[in-house]
Parts: sequence; C-alpha cells; structure tokens
Amino acid sequence: MDFDFVIVGGGSAGSVMATRLSEDPTVKVCLLEAGGKGTSILLRAPVGAVAALPGYGKLFNWAFKTVPQTGLNGRRGYQPRGRALGGSSAINAMLYVRGHKSDYDGWAALGCEGWSWDDCLPYFKKSENNERGADPVHGNGGPLQVSDQKDPRPITQAFINAAANLQYRRRGDFNDGDNEGVGLYQVTQFHDQAKTGERCSAAAGYLHPVMNRPNLAVITKARATKILFEGKRAVGVAYRQGRTDKEVHARKEVIVATGALQSPQLLQLSGVGRAQDITPHGIKMVHDLPGVGQNLQDHLDFILSYKTNDTDNFGIGFAGTARLLAAIYKWWRKGTGIIATPFAEGAAFLKTDPSLDRPDIQLHFVIAIVDDHARRLHLGYGYSCHVCALRPHSRGEVFLQSSDPLADPGIDPKFLSDPRDLETTIKGAKRTREILQAEPMAAYAKRELFGVHDNMTDAEWEQHIRSRADTIYHPVGTCKMGTDDMAVVSPELKVHGVQGLRVVDASIMPTLIGGNTNAPTIMIAEKCADMIKAEYAA
Repeated sequence: MDFDFVIVGGGSAGSVMATRLSEDPTVKVCLLEAGGKGTSILLRAPVGAVAALPGYGKLFNWAFKTVPQTGLNGRRGYQPRGRALGGSSAINAMLYVRGHKSDYDGWAALGCEGWSWDDCLPYFKKSENNERGADPVHGNGGPLQVSDQKDPRPITQAFINAAANLQYRRRGDFNDGDNEGVGLYQVTQFHDQAKTGERCSAAAGYLHPVMNRPNLAVITKARATKILFEGKRAVGVAYRQGRTDKEVHARKEVIVATGALQSPQLLQLSGVGRAQDITPHGIKMVHDLPGVGQNLQDHLDFILSYKTNDTDNFGIGFAGTARLLAAIYKWWRKGTGIIATPFAEGAAFLKTDPSLDRPDIQLHFVIAIVDDHARRLHLGYGYSCHVCALRPHSRGEVFLQSSDPLADPGIDPKFLSDPRDLETTIKGAKRTREILQAEPMAAYAKRELFGVHDNMTDAEWEQHIRSRADTIYHPVGTCKMGTDDMAVVSPELKVHGVQGLRVVDASIMPTLIGGNTNAPTIMIAEKCADMIKAEYAA
C-alpha cells in the first residue's frame, strides 16, 4: 500500500497528525496503531483510568518497567503508557496543563528557533475548545475539549483553602504562561451536550470524528517493527498485524509518533542511533546518530496519603460503593458526579524558595489513597497529594534489550542520579505536608499513612523518597530537538542525517516542561502539521 504520509503511533501526537494532514483531500495518509480503537467505556468514563493504570493484562496499557534504579534503593520503576488510539491521553488524569512560559523560551534559547512561548501559543489555542470561551491565551474552535471539572469534591476545596491560608496565591488559570498558585485543574473532557462528562482523549477529539475520510487509513492492532529505508531515505514501515508481517510505503514522509520510550526504540531497531546500541543486536546501521535514546527526563513523584472518615470521595467500603453505583447512573444521564472526576482535582505550582523566578514543584491533590500506581489498594477512604520536582537534572536513557521488535524497550531514567533532584523533592514534601496539616484540610485527617510523621529529619525524608517515589508519567527528551551534536531532530522535527523521516511526540522536547506533558505534545503535533503543509504547498 502506498500513501503520501505514514504515521506510526496513534497517540496524542499521532491522532493530531493524521487528522490535520488528511484535511487535504489530495493527500493520502496512513496511521498505524499497535492498540485498539480507544472507544471502550473504560476509556470514555474518566474513572475508568483506575482500571487501566495498573496494567493488569496490559489492558490499554504497555505497562513497561524500568531497569533497577540505584537512586530508588534498587527498585524497578513502573512506566504505564497508553495502548490504544489516543495513547496515554486515553488513560491519563485528563489534566490540561501547558507548563510555564519560560519552558518554551528556554527551548528557543537552546537553538530551537520557532519554539518560544509566543511561537507555541497559537497552536495551544488552535487545538483547544475551552469551555470558558476564547480569550488572548485560549481558543474555543479546536478539537480538544477543555472543561472545568464537573463536580469537584468538597475535600479538594479544603485543600485549596488550606494552601491559601498559608499565603499561597489562588489561581483560576494555570495556562496563561505563569502557573504559580493553587486551584483546580482544567481537564480534557467533553462539555458539549452529546458527550458531556466523557474523556476527550486526542483520538476522541481529533481522530474518531474523521475516521471515515476516504484519504485516511487507520490500521489498528498493527505493531511497527522497522522503518524501511532506501539508502538514507525513509520510504515506508514494516509492521505486524496478528501473525502476519506487512509493509506500507510513504511517497513523502514517515512520521514516528510512538512516544518518548518507543520512538527511540523504533529508530534503533531501524538502524538509526548509536552504533554501540544497535550493532551488538545484529542490526545493520543506517545512520549513526548519538542522541537517539539519550536525554531521558521524567518527573519523579512522591506521595503523601491519609485515611479519612469522609466517604464523599473514592474508596473501598459499603457507603462509598453504594454511592458509586448511584454515581454511574448520574454520569450516564448528566455527565457529572464522581465518575467524571480526574481524581487529581487539586492543583498547585509552588516555589520551594521565594527567591526562585518560577515554581519548582507541582502538586496533584487526589481524592483517593494512591499506593504503587493503584496496584496496591486500601480498604476505607482517604486522600493523597503528589509532589514532584518540575525540572529534574537527572538524565537517563532508552535502549534496545534485544533485536526482537516486540520486546519492551530498556528504560533507565536514572532517577535521583543528580542530588539536586532529591533536595528539591525533600523541600517539596515538607511544604506539601504543611498544607495537608493546615486548616481546613487538617479536619479531614484520620491517620497518616506509610510511616510519615512529625519532625522527620532530611535523612528520614530521603529514605521515604528512595523507597516509595516513582514516575508521574511524563517521560520526554529521547529524540531531542536542536542543532547540537546530541540533537536527533531539527526544529522542523526532521531526523538529522536522513531524509523523509520526522519524529513528532514528547521525545523531541529538549528539556522537560514544568507541568504535565499531554497538552504540550498535542501542541507540538499541531505546529508540525502546519510546518509539513507549508513545506509541501511551496
């Protein structure tokens, strides 16, 4: 089969690319996705993320693991990634967060011309259909529905009030370029009448409505195994569907959009990357590109949790179960109630030192006890607060574990390999606990979990962090954009040293932005789609 563009990966970036490129009826587009269509009720109902996140049976989830982490007492970390059209936007907490203006200005300062905040803002706005309407920093004409939360819990408002009582500023919009403060997250959730309260994954917003375009072929359950080259030009993709090996060919470009863990893996399987990562597996080199798989950055997350007598949240018990059954009916009829919750309802971007020029920690206040990525459940009711250092200094890598294209990638985030990350996380944990123990939040506490207690020393905090912290699901940087020797793609997202090949996903971020990564990934794809259209229209 021959197409103009072949896109590998139907996640947040791939859904956008397929939709935007196929807007031109003269262009033929093929999208390959290893998972399914992403239309299950477990994905449409926001609360269904609880079922997908643990990765049992790899239900909608690749459920990767890292290599043992020296900085985490030798533990292997867990790396859930979405496995369906919509990718991780199909199983995430739906939080719509852009990061700080300085993050993008920092990319431009690193040589990524055209990627400053002012350059990126039009594409955030283009993607967005914000429930609040359009204004200088928001759009209301895009495919991605962005909503205020349908029914946040009273305990979440108590968290916000407690932080405000400690003199943290209240913030109604975390996406205008300055995100310092505390408030409620906006979410990627439908607010139109037909689907109100449903998750708006990138596929649900962009791709599902256009699947019948005659110039767009969406092939699911199709695992890409290799990029096909003629010399140094990418001309197609080999993939496996069921037990059958197939090929699809690209007249113009192959676009890799499989995420920060699998995009470098596919390049390496195809002979693009460091020779030392490729040739030991018997794979023929196409182009030596030293940055492939390097520069892995992720947000390490530490959680504080409490038991509570309050049953008006998510827990395991008779009262809550009865309320949950009633809530299912309420969500089905009106799109509101606890089934519509993102779980992480409360937001905070704070400075651990007032002299800093921007927040260095992010908090997610969750209306449930969170333990080991929801893989360890607790009877009763509780609440949790995540804290992470926003701009980690630690750098890891992604590498091949074998030549088998169906094998998981090797993932080594090297968490806490830079001691500055531990220092910031300890400061952040202390500030977070102060908020959780302030009124009116303190009134909800029945018992603190995991052995955290008053007057802990930094050495005790360190031990807690090393023994329990893990990712909050924001890996980036492994095919970084730039012009230096370790850059994998140009500012146009073309892979250096070869032709007809781009990477378009979170892997191209040269540095991790100070926030969640889904909205920025969608923005990246919107921007690149316009670049491609302009290039081929010239």
